[in-house]
Amino acid sequence: MTKRKFFLVIMIALITLCTFGQNAKKYYKAGTEFVENLKYEDAIVEFTGAIGLDPRNPDYYYTRGQVYEKLSKLSEAKADYEKTLVFSPKDVDALISLGLVTNRLGDHKGSLSTLNRALELEVRNPKIQPARVITLIDLGMYDQALSASDSAIILKDTPMDFYWRGVIYKNLHNEPLAKKEFEKAISKDKKLAEPRLELASLLMTSDRQEAMKQCNEVLKYNDRNTDAYLVRSKVYMKNLDYPNAINDISKCILIDPSNPEFYLARGDCYQEFNQHTNAINDYSKYISLNDKNPKAYYARAKSYEEIVSYEKAIEDYAKITVLTKYDPLAKEYLDGANVRLYELNREKVAPEISIYSPAPVNNTIEIRGDNTSMTISGRIKDKSKIKAFLINNKEISIADRNGEYEFSTNVDITGIDKISLMARDDYNNEKVLDYSIMRTEITPPKIKIIAPYTSETSQVFLDSSVPNVAIQGKIEDASKIKSIIIGNVTASYNPNELNPTFTAVLDVSNINKFTMVVEDIYGNRQENEYVLNREGAGIASTNPMGKTWVLFIENSSYETFGALDGPSKDINIMRRALANYDINNIIYKKDMTKKEMELYFNIELRDLVRTNQVKSLMIWYAGHGKYINDVGYWIPVDAKRDEEFTYFNINFLKAGLMGYENDIVHTLVISDACESGPGFYSAMRAGYDEPTCDNTKVALLKSAQVFSSAGYNLASDNSKFAATFASTLLSNRNACIPIQTIVKTVTEAVVTESGQKPKFGTIQGLNDMTGTFFFIVK
Repeated sequence: MTKRKFFLVIMIALITLCTFGQNAKKYYKAGTEFVENLKYEDAIVEFTGAIGLDPRNPDYYYTRGQVYEKLSKLSEAKADYEKTLVFSPKDVDALISLGLVTNRLGDHKGSLSTLNRALELEVRNPKIQPARVITLIDLGMYDQALSASDSAIILKDTPMDFYWRGVIYKNLHNEPLAKKEFEKAISKDKKLAEPRLELASLLMTSDRQEAMKQCNEVLKYNDRNTDAYLVRSKVYMKNLDYPNAINDISKCILIDPSNPEFYLARGDCYQEFNQHTNAINDYSKYISLNDKNPKAYYARAKSYEEIVSYEKAIEDYAKITVLTKYDPLAKEYLDGANVRLYELNREKVAPEISIYSPAPVNNTIEIRGDNTSMTISGRIKDKSKIKAFLINNKEISIADRNGEYEFSTNVDITGIDKISLMARDDYNNEKVLDYSIMRTEITPPKIKIIAPYTSETSQVFLDSSVPNVAIQGKIEDASKIKSIIIGNVTASYNPNELNPTFTAVLDVSNINKFTMVVEDIYGNRQENEYVLNREGAGIASTNPMGKTWVLFIENSSYETFGALDGPSKDINIMRRALANYDINNIIYKKDMTKKEMELYFNIELRDLVRTNQVKSLMIWYAGHGKYINDVGYWIPVDAKRDEEFTYFNINFLKAGLMGYENDIVHTLVISDACESGPGFYSAMRAGYDEPTCDNTKVALLKSAQVFSSAGYNLASDNSKFAATFASTLLSNRNACIPIQTIVKTVTEAVVTESGQKPKFGTIQGLNDMTGTFFFIVK
């Protein structure tokens, strides 16, 4: 039972294979019929069907390869011949066909190798040596080609064997032998076109009549031979018979209108005949069919030149320069194209030179006075290529940027006062620019920060804890300022102004210092580092009066006035009373001369206030005073009795205070002497209210106040004024006490029976914004 099943399966397989084989043969037969009727595309379909049913049959591949070759589908033909050899590796016909088609595809060495394999298999096969001759000619191996040709003739002397020998001798420039071999070929086959046409080409210069005869003989047997018309057209052109030459090439186009070479040939003929418009039309047609041949562009450009269409000619010549990147043939035409481009682009316009940096002004270039070199950058524009660019007679390299040239170079300017630039193009058009050098100042800018207060040691005093601080100041420089950078912020200023003021808002929340960099337009640069002093901001967070100082002046040991014991006691009482209040510093000055008082209030106290960022200042004077001609005086210890000019005029005090009033918020002057004088204060604010401690507004508003004891006489040793002032401070149980409360209590205690009483008011001439002086309890 098992054996029967096995034989049954075998029989079914054989029947199936026979069926497929029969069907494949039907396709193959149909294909051969199509070949006989020259219906090659249909034949390909049938042979492909046969291969699909019987893919191991080498005959099907070989036959289809031959049809592909007839259709000029050489790559497909080569693939089919190779497939044939897979199933029939010793098929000599397949090897010969593969060798020939490989040669046509340009692989001459591969072709020769394949044909040598065939020769090893069948050394006397008459088809092999002729095929080798063709390949050896294409390889330029003419001696070996002659040897192979001898072998071919021995085996079978066909007319084509003599034809190929003629081709070999022609390539060896042996025209007599070449002519002899072509004539042998013709004698063996009078209808063979190839040797007649080669002979015609050979005779074209020596015997044009015979050359014409050979062409006519070819056409007599085949009037559709386009090669014959092309060769005859060349003969006509040699005879300067251009109409007949053009007529012959036109016949080729009628026979095969899709062949681009015919349009190229007729274009050449038209060009020689000086019919350039017709030539351009034919070259354009050729390019539409084959746009990679530089010869066509070169020829068309020449005709464009002849009809004075230079722009079109330039385009074609330029196209050749592009083709050289991809096509070695284009290199043959490149030199000629470049020569023509050079001539067609000839112009007489000088190059245009522009300098970007440094920018010249009125033919002058400004540089820092201490510079020995400068960097010059700019561009050059010109229709033509720049041949040379020099600065001060030194060659400078330039970079081509899409037709514009850029340059940037460092130039030595040691000991010179002029810069000369020269650009020359391909046509020797030349441009020269001369610029004078003006050396600028070299002093760096000076920086002055006005607000917040900044000390000479570069400390910036902050009086609040806000994160953003407005930095204001002024720059001093002989030149205009290019940039002001504070920290990471660009300051605002007028760049067209000399010595400009500046402002910038700087975030100081996370920094302890910052750098300020200022550069002028000539590159002079000043860089300062500033340290943030937050002491005042810390004080301000707990004391609305800010940093508060008290200055006591005790004049008691007089030279010509009576000595006093009272001032010393009064100041001691006041110092004890102030011990309970938030006073940051107490300065005690004793027995000051006039010169010391003037120096102190005008300079020393000013510097102390600014350096330490004092915000509230109380000045207490205890000593002799005088009131003369509506002017109040404090009496220095070296004053001369009855010599008014030796007294300290309180207006000098006011003038001193005005020098630093922008630094201080609150100023309070207490004069425990004679009345200070009407020029020192304004009338007391009528109906004033005593501010409370929670009224922070008046603590923040600027104030300039004075409180002076009553009377016009010299001071006494028992000042009820000072005692009451101190006792009021000591008896205070609130968080603070305003000066108004103290004034009220002291006035009630010391008013005289005659009605004279202490004076309280604002200091005339100083800025007062209705704020007030608070004494803040610790």
